[in-house]
Amino acid sequence: MQDKKSRKWPMAVAVAAVLVVGGTACSPDNSGESSPGAGASSDAGASSSAAPSKQADPVSITTTPADGAVGVNPAETPSVTAVNAEITKVTLKPASGGEPVPGVLSADGAAWTADAPLAFNTKYGMEVVLKDSNGKETTRSQGFETVLPANEANAFMYPQNAADVGVGQPIEITFSEPVTNKDAVEQAIKITSTSGQTGAFYWITDNRVRYRPEAFWAPNSAITVDMQLFGVDFGNGMIGNFNETRTFTTHNTRLAVVDNNTKTMQVFLDGALVRTFPVTLGEPTWPSPSGYQVVVSQHEKLPFRAESIGLSPGDPDYYEPFDASWASRLTNSGVFVHQALNGAVGALGRINVSHGCVGMSEEGAKYFYDTFDAGDLVQVLNTEAGPVSIDDGYGDWNIPWDQYAGQP
Repeated sequence: MQDKKSRKWPMAVAVAAVLVVGGTACSPDNSGESSPGAGASSDAGASSSAAPSKQADPVSITTTPADGAVGVNPAETPSVTAVNAEITKVTLKPASGGEPVPGVLSADGAAWTADAPLAFNTKYGMEVVLKDSNGKETTRSQGFETVLPANEANAFMYPQNAADVGVGQPIEITFSEPVTNKDAVEQAIKITSTSGQTGAFYWITDNRVRYRPEAFWAPNSAITVDMQLFGVDFGNGMIGNFNETRTFTTHNTRLAVVDNNTKTMQVFLDGALVRTFPVTLGEPTWPSPSGYQVVVSQHEKLPFRAESIGLSPGDPDYYEPFDASWASRLTNSGVFVHQALNGAVGALGRINVSHGCVGMSEEGAKYFYDTFDAGDLVQVLNTEAGPVSIDDGYGDWNIPWDQYAGQP
């Protein structure tokens, strides 16, 4: 589908996956011993002996991740704890070279903690320099490996950052991998609005989730989506691979009410009726879907083919290919607001002759195209068809709020 003014902004956002492996490794060190020495003088009436030095207690360290661990979640925080020793230096860096991972050493030198995230698909080497109670230094070396690229998952969000949309636009996030740990993913996504509205997630599939408030978004508001998905376990060994914050805005409220009883479209801007146009809707065998529909995309010209809705030459309802003018898509299945063909102009305001679309005069279709935008609303009343489903365009508003917010 070809967009008019980039009305549908697919976004690549990103989103990824894991085998979370943590653990500890203890390494005792008994090399810090000193041998007592004694000497005797041959001088008469005199003897001397050297006082024995105290033997240092065995030194050990505990590390996370454990030495040799594989499939480590890069969001895991590496750490070292020393027993019977002071940590004087820790170097953690990719085995292939690169900058060390920064960290913080405790005031008593007993512990070190990394304070930057790890990378995916990386082998890390760690060197820990320890000083025992006798001041003797030893170095311990070990390593681990983070998850492979096959365990990364990303995501794509719509609307994209800085987009301006209608008040009926739900948020949609599509994940590259199925999400089975849905609670963890939802908790990692914080959605706020300047209007103070809160909403709920609704999972269409394991790969796709929507979010909307109870009522339409407030006009002229900003919605911020803060996705802190780096290191989040999606389930099935998959780990999120990014953090990102995106903000989009809504414009004024634009609603078109299409009534099959009157065969008219009434256009309301911010609640005020501004225009009324005659329309033709779907004929009895192709009734127009009812309920709320959301403008998905718009096209000054768009090829229409009967084959796209399952018709073949020779079918009674087949029509010859044509280019529809001023076409605004409402559903994935092919419902549009568009200029009616010349042969259907006489049906406007009188009878239904379309295959489910809202047919209008050239003036009416161009007015809708110029006035409405992605995310704006169309409400269709009194047709014989049911409402648009949630996965056929944006049928979210046709699901009662208690069912939407209460999805198991």
